Amino acid sequence: MAATYTFDVFSSLDGFGSYGGDGDWGGYWGKQGPELLDHRLTLYGEEQRMIFGATTYRQFAEMLATSTEDSEVRDPWVTRMRNLPATVVSTTLEAPLDWPDATVARGDAVDVVARLKKESAVPLRSHGSLSMNRALMAAGLVDRVQVTIFPVITGRSGTEPIFRGAADFDLELIEHRTLDGRIQELVYRPTLHG
Repeated sequence: MAATYTFDVFSSLDGFGSYGGDGDWGGYWGKQGPELLDHRLTLYGEEQRMIFGATTYRQFAEMLATSTEDSEVRDPWVTRMRNLPATVVSTTLEAPLDWPDATVARGDAVDVVARLKKESAVPLRSHGSLSMNRALMAAGLVDRVQVTIFPVITGRSGTEPIFRGAADFDLELIEHRTLDGRIQELVYRPTLHG
């Protein structure tokens, strides 16, 4: 049986999921509340393997390297995510990576993830890695799209539209919750429209 793959992403209401590199992301920082933090820690407390594209890996590694233990960048769920086994899909990065249990997988993300879905005994999860996950969705490899929508509009400052250039999908809502009275988490099963 193939491992479940979840594309997990934070979004502004207008569909941007960007990280500016200075800890000032337009949706998450300063808006995360105790319910969200507890929920994220529970999600990441489960046994799973993280999958990152090279750009997202570099952003996380840089963000964590320049933060302090007391910084909100080091929320407990982020620390837990960093300690999960991870595969970074890249043609440019070289091992060893500055991540406790990460390996570099060379090749096309579709081929790498198709193989991992067949071989992995645990679920697979990717947080971010937008272009990689759009390609994986188009290839039918994403089982769940988990979008956490923060109560912001980043029309001027948003730099990375989550689904720009993606294929068309029908989405079946399989879970939803409101966290801290303002943050929406929506989990969908995507099916290529057509």
